[in-house]
Amino acid sequence: MKKQDQIIDKTKFKRFNQKNDIFNRSLWDNSIKSDKTTKFYQDYVKPPEDKKRPEGFSHKDYAFRNSGWFMSDFFSNSDKNNGRAEGFTDYFSVQKKGTFKKYKIKSTTQLTKEIKIVAKKLGADLVGVTKFNKDWVYSHKYNRDKNIELKNELDPELKNVIVIANEMDKDLIDTAPSALSGAATGLGYSNDLSSALSLAQYIINLGYKAVASQNDTALSIPLAIEAGLGEYARNGLLITKKFGPRVRISKIFTDLPLEHDKPISFGVKNYCSICQRCANECPPRAISSSEPSFKQINMSNITGIKKWSVNAEKCFKFWASQSSDCTICIRVCPYNKDFNKLIHKIGFRISNTPLRKILIFLDRYFGKRKKPNIWWAK
Repeated sequence: MKKQDQIIDKTKFKRFNQKNDIFNRSLWDNSIKSDKTTKFYQDYVKPPEDKKRPEGFSHKDYAFRNSGWFMSDFFSNSDKNNGRAEGFTDYFSVQKKGTFKKYKIKSTTQLTKEIKIVAKKLGADLVGVTKFNKDWVYSHKYNRDKNIELKNELDPELKNVIVIANEMDKDLIDTAPSALSGAATGLGYSNDLSSALSLAQYIINLGYKAVASQNDTALSIPLAIEAGLGEYARNGLLITKKFGPRVRISKIFTDLPLEHDKPISFGVKNYCSICQRCANECPPRAISSSEPSFKQINMSNITGIKKWSVNAEKCFKFWASQSSDCTICIRVCPYNKDFNKLIHKIGFRISNTPLRKILIFLDRYFGKRKKPNIWWAK
């Protein structure tokens, strides 16, 4: 397969400052911060209980969504006294000490195969390996409680990155927009952190260093692309062969000597160039309908990379207005399929041919939102 290139203009490129992430901006930037954003976060702690709510946004929908987030929230708040939101603004610090004696490695090829097997046994759905790339490491990390930027320093011996991805539940995603669909996101984060923490502990027990990370420390999607997990899409997400955009991503920075995977290309750019469905169905029109460009929409976009950029300000304000994450762009994506089914396997093969236009037409006809009440009835 052809390598998927990430086009970078080094004269304009700057590493991203995590303070400018839209979720962090919602805490300090008055152009984003509002009563709606305050309620948005409060509803993840205590679900709204009023009876007159739309289908998919009922008390039990929020209760289920919040339960999906519980494990992620627990670890995120485990070092809150020091202002660290682990998994979101800082890497995880819960690892136990391993051994000082390093496991003897006979073959990096065999070790890399074993790491991938262990990762999947520990819950990862997808796993790839790439070299450490400082371009994707945040220039600064952000302390939310103190509203300050901090140096973002990693051990220079951590030369490799293991990237894992976990599937988000398709049946839940298919109810978007709803608080119910938000359960898929929360469960994705919670399952993903379990895989990442367990894999990091395995490496530590081999006598090597390992730092587990989710949204913190570095940009996940570029590392996932370099690790061969998928391609970048119009909706600003990673498209994988097995689950489409329906994944959460974690990474483990390590000094374990591993062989690197290569970026892959299976037609996503060609498909996204003519599809437009995510852009057309995004309620706040936050997704670009234009060609990839170097244009920076606002401070929540990285500079110097030619790509489709999402207007995070519009996106997040819509999230806050409905008091739950959206995921419509995941639901409507033609790659959001169960590729275990033969019909979708055939469709996947066709998607990288001129016949893709037929698939786009059929997907617009059949790819409808599922009613949340039907999900509960099942």
